[in-house]
Amino acid sequence: MGRGFMNRPKQNNYVIMITINCHRRTIRLNGFDYSNNGYYFVTICTQNRINYFCDVGADRCVCPNINETGKLIDYWWNEIPKHFENVLLDEFVVMPNHIHGIIIIGNGRTHDLLTPGRTHRSTPTTTTVGNIIQWFKTVTTNKYIKNIKINNWPKFDRRLFQRNYYEHIIRNEKEYLRIKEYIKLNPEMWNRDRNNF
Repeated sequence: MGRGFMNRPKQNNYVIMITINCHRRTIRLNGFDYSNNGYYFVTICTQNRINYFCDVGADRCVCPNINETGKLIDYWWNEIPKHFENVLLDEFVVMPNHIHGIIIIGNGRTHDLLTPGRTHRSTPTTTTVGNIIQWFKTVTTNKYIKNIKINNWPKFDRRLFQRNYYEHIIRNEKEYLRIKEYIKLNPEMWNRDRNNF
């Protein structure tokens, strides 16, 4: 096999960033308005995939209890609806080096967005997935830095999180249920994931 596919930079089995003419290429859906009502599956990884949020045992299995850093991440994730109007949260999990969650931007009637006849492209709001993720990363990084100074938490290299994040627009109920199940089962799949250190 020649160069190319196997030599591309990867994160979580997908190409995360390609530099062309010194401009960063986006992985977002071209032309999609991320302030639209809808369900969004997001994954946020730590920089260099370092296990900050949970302890991993010698057998590479995830401990069922998150550590203090994981508790900080969990707390601020659950604060998102208090800081963004018309935002609800669904399934969520803290893993040793990443988090998965479902963010709902909408009118507050969560399951209306998945019923037949409604699409994820309903009336736009002023909140975007990007605003939410930026706020979450900023507040958790600042709180983490404070704990480095006060509680001697491990220092990180330049940033706590990877610069980008993965997001997927959930288009129907079948997809929603599949992703929700994936998030629930993610801790059980940890020791089989070749990308985890």
